[in-house]
Amino acid sequence: MDTVQLEAAAFRRLLRHLNQERPDVQNIDLMILAGFCRNCLADWYREAAVEAGLDMDKEQARQAVYGMPFAEWKARHQREATPEQLAAFEAARQRHG
Repeated sequence: MDTVQLEAAAFRRLLRHLNQERPDVQNIDLMILAGFCRNCLADWYREAAVEAGLDMDKEQARQAVYGMPFAEWKARHQREATPEQLAAFEAARQRHG
């Protein structure tokens, strides 16, 4: 197995962990703690596709990352951000630009 295959396997495991094992972890919490979220992963995925000469839009990339249409994932799992989460997000954004 080469490095690319190992990286791909790790990426698939990360997606499985976030979307199947821990869908309760909200994107805002990921942004506060890690500075990225599922949507960031989808953006990076789309950017990699475009760099490779593939035609991929934002929704296609999100479906690849979320494992379902984004609207469906959002309806199933996303909760309204609390005032505390919003304040923590803003503080993190100020710290990290």
